[in-house]
Amino acid sequence: MAKNKKTKTRAKSRKGIWLIVVFKLLKGLTLLAVGLGALSLLHENVAAQVSHWIQVIRVDPDNHFIHAFIRKLWTVDDKKLVELSAGTFFYAAIVLTEGVGLALRKKWAEYFTIFATASLVPLEIYELVQEFSFVKIIVIAVNIAVVIYLAFGLRETKS
Repeated sequence: MAKNKKTKTRAKSRKGIWLIVVFKLLKGLTLLAVGLGALSLLHENVAAQVSHWIQVIRVDPDNHFIHAFIRKLWTVDDKKLVELSAGTFFYAAIVLTEGVGLALRKKWAEYFTIFATASLVPLEIYELVQEFSFVKIIVIAVNIAVVIYLAFGLRETKS
């Protein structure tokens, strides 16, 4: 009876994994879209393409951030696009592996997600120090919460 109660409690407490699964799968699919989008811009004038889309979606063309973004895009060439897409596809593969593994309730996926997520936190903190942003703080907090949640879940299943 005690074992059955423990199993039910453990299963109930692990429902949070599904939030992580959804987050990882959405993130992975978004990264795939970004990688494909970068490849679709090969042999194109990237700044001109983005300027066109800014007009299509009716973003204020006089916005300071938009101007800074377009200025950065003038330096993007085919080599940078290929590098960006390769890195994006690699990261998407990692994130999708985490998401699918967690969805299938594989123990290795929990370990893998803890390692992959925790290993990026120092880089995210470095990025935060370089340029402060509340979004970066939220990303770091979510990643730390994912690591802690999964680590405590693994600890519970061992006892």
